Amino acid sequence: MASRYEDTIVDKIVNNILSLKHPEFIKYPYLKRGSDERQYCSPGVDLPLVTLCRSKYGTFPEYHTSLDNPEFVTKEGLLGGYELVKDCIEIIENNKTYKINCYGEPQLGKRGLYPNLSIKTSAVSISTMMDFIAYADGTNDLVDISNIINKPVSEIIPIVDKIFSAGLLEEVKE
Repeated sequence: MASRYEDTIVDKIVNNILSLKHPEFIKYPYLKRGSDERQYCSPGVDLPLVTLCRSKYGTFPEYHTSLDNPEFVTKEGLLGGYELVKDCIEIIENNKTYKINCYGEPQLGKRGLYPNLSIKTSAVSISTMMDFIAYADGTNDLVDISNIINKPVSEIIPIVDKIFSAGLLEEVKE
């Protein structure tokens, strides 16, 4: 369930995660609200939140009746919800705007960022690194770049750490 105007950082983060990891997800607009988001997103309060749910309230007959019980909750369902929230927190903690601090495409080999030995996965990793570098121009945050290059933030974070450690990257303070 999106926030009122679907333009909060939380909307951006959740849409990123769900579109890359669970592309079959259903996104409900705020006008289909019916739970706590009515209060939290109301005028004057307007907290930047979305509602995450495996099944939207009111879409199953047991909702808010005496037939609603904990037996509907599965271990897999709880784990899936936990993983989604964990991914959201990881992105919130790491979503920064970065800028490459050299002109042109940096030489990766002399900085230890280009593999000496070619293996099947090294081309993908280098491609993702180069794609990240291409958009790390100080105008895009990590979620923006993830959306542009179509890679989950969780795959980009280790690459950012390597580039940062090599002294090629700086965080843009807003």
